[in-house]
Amino acid sequence: MHRYVIGFDFGTESVRALLVNVSDGTIARQSAHSYAHGVIDTRLPVAGDVTLPPDYALQHPIDWMNAMAIACRGAMRDAGANPEHVLGIGVDFTSCTMLPSLRDGTPLCLLPQHENTPLAWPRLWKHHGAKAETDRINAVARERNEKWLARYGGVIGLEWFFPKVLETLNHAPEAYAAAKVWLEAGDWLVWQLIDGPFPNCAAQNLVRSTCQAGYKAMWNARTGYPDSDYFAAVHPAMKNVVIEKMPGTLLPPGRRAGGLNPEMAARLGLSAGTAVSAAIIDAHAGVCGAGVATPATLVMVMGTSSCHMMLSETEKFADGVAGVVADGILPGYFGYETGQASVGDAFAWCAQTFKLSHSELNEAAMRLPPGSGGVLALDWLNGCRTPLMDGRLSGAFVGVTLGTQPAQIYRAMMEATAFGVRWIVDTLQNAGVPVQAFVASGGLPAKSSLLMQIYADVLGAEIRVAASDQSVALGAAILGALAAGPAATGHPGIEQAISAMAPQRDASVYRPQESAHRRYDALYSEYRTLAAPGSAILSVMRQLRGHV
Repeated sequence: MHRYVIGFDFGTESVRALLVNVSDGTIARQSAHSYAHGVIDTRLPVAGDVTLPPDYALQHPIDWMNAMAIACRGAMRDAGANPEHVLGIGVDFTSCTMLPSLRDGTPLCLLPQHENTPLAWPRLWKHHGAKAETDRINAVARERNEKWLARYGGVIGLEWFFPKVLETLNHAPEAYAAAKVWLEAGDWLVWQLIDGPFPNCAAQNLVRSTCQAGYKAMWNARTGYPDSDYFAAVHPAMKNVVIEKMPGTLLPPGRRAGGLNPEMAARLGLSAGTAVSAAIIDAHAGVCGAGVATPATLVMVMGTSSCHMMLSETEKFADGVAGVVADGILPGYFGYETGQASVGDAFAWCAQTFKLSHSELNEAAMRLPPGSGGVLALDWLNGCRTPLMDGRLSGAFVGVTLGTQPAQIYRAMMEATAFGVRWIVDTLQNAGVPVQAFVASGGLPAKSSLLMQIYADVLGAEIRVAASDQSVALGAAILGALAAGPAATGHPGIEQAISAMAPQRDASVYRPQESAHRRYDALYSEYRTLAAPGSAILSVMRQLRGHV
């Protein structure tokens, strides 16, 4: 008898359902479906003509439900799978994507009295409307010397949970007052699966993910959320925001949140009672999907941006590290998150600017020596995440002459992103967090062998490429297997399940070339000189962005 688990990978534009064999992780079928309204960033999809301010990025919660059902039924149909053969469900979601709801699970935006209020709608991770609120949250934390701030490298991000809550309080107080529950979209989906659909949910049955709460909402396993005095200092009306508007039980990804309720089972074409895991941030699912279940291996999920995660037995704080969270990725470990805001989209910018294809630029760049023929780049075309955490920074090229060719610019940007990873590794190592191995996953590793060889040469270390090009969705499916438990899956523990379902391939390993590594050592020193926090070029970047 076939035994499966399903991973739902909720991205920015669509959801993917991955039907996976629980024994060995092979993909039986996959199906994706786009959200009907996509990213809502110009006007609300309501009868009235409600235009949105700049930097808004909203979504429609019904889109998530409908797309999930279509994708699930498609994968099940194409595989000829029986519902009773599906043992577990895992959910990953972009984060911080969050929404206000009633205590029965009804999204606030679906109520007639709030449908014309933009801040009553779910805000996507890339919603950037809370700039002033982010500054306020950081300033108060620094003034009060809040100890938890060090866990996030000293900076709370613009895209995070509480800046968006405060944004609603400041600009739509009636929506803030009406909101009875603030929660991440991933948690809302799991709530619908186990206790819904709305309006049949009960707030006491809400399960929140330690991953989403820990990385995006300042929660800690030992100390909980920041205390009420801190929130009162941010805004008096937020003093009891956690007590009054954030009910629920916190569970790590991979733990069973509950069983699939009958109505949602009918919508998805699955069996009621199927185990559902607590949710996880999409990129973080790539850790177990890349076959990593032990400490000290940095998993690089490489796409338009890159997110680097690592399991560790050690809790250390370092500037610019986006979060250190107990049970944040897998139960029993501290999970570290770092990132680069612009990687694949920086390469795409080069290709679009020069009106050349990636294959043409790759081919030409392969003929260049390390150092791109004298061109060095700073890779912050969308700001710098780790370790500077500064969205006001921008990209730069040094060494450009009248003879500089497009391939030099393209390769220099590749090299710059690799230097950025090395800086991240140095930051972790200097903080006392060992980094001993590297695994690459996401869309980029399969597209450019040159890029992966540059990374190996810059790091001076082997890089193993994840076996699956769907490591994030596969990771979500593995969490579904963990939620189903050993008796159902035959995997006695977390490490065994991940090893069986995401085996690593010896063939896909990039090894450093000694001569290239020596050259990159010298260039990395130059990169760090340009990128030094007090350097003149950073000051000029900030000044220029301030005038835009």
